[in-house]
Amino acid sequence: MSEIHRASGSELSAKDLHDILELRVRVFVVEQTCPYQEIDGRDLDASTRHLWLRAGASKPLAYLRILRPVDAPVRIGRVVTAPEERGRGLSATLMAEALAEIGDQEAVLDAQVVAQGLYAKFGFLAEGEPFDEDGIPHITMRRHPVAHTV
Repeated sequence: MSEIHRASGSELSAKDLHDILELRVRVFVVEQTCPYQEIDGRDLDASTRHLWLRAGASKPLAYLRILRPVDAPVRIGRVVTAPEERGRGLSATLMAEALAEIGDQEAVLDAQVVAQGLYAKFGFLAEGEPFDEDGIPHITMRRHPVAHTV
């Protein structure tokens, strides 16, 4: 059984950071053949939240991060599942947890077009036209803030 782990950038252990980066590079750089600078300087920011699923002492099965830019909506990114773990709903589990942390705030993400349906289930709406990022079609998606009535 897998369990959810959480840490801010300043709380990540060296092993957890290593394992997370290993998964992201394995999928985004190697599997998807996108040679880009995966380590972008945001992972250790105190405001960055990391969520991942791990079964016992195993390597992460799935992962995402939440960025909180100043004067901009919350950004969800680097949503990834290990190839051998796909089809089990792990990314959906992490998205539900991320949105529970974000609450009613506006959130934005750049989705691979093939994964657009996953994010739509969580209230994200496509915005603008698809664009190419490292040879993979993406689309910006936004979840508008939830208004409360009193």
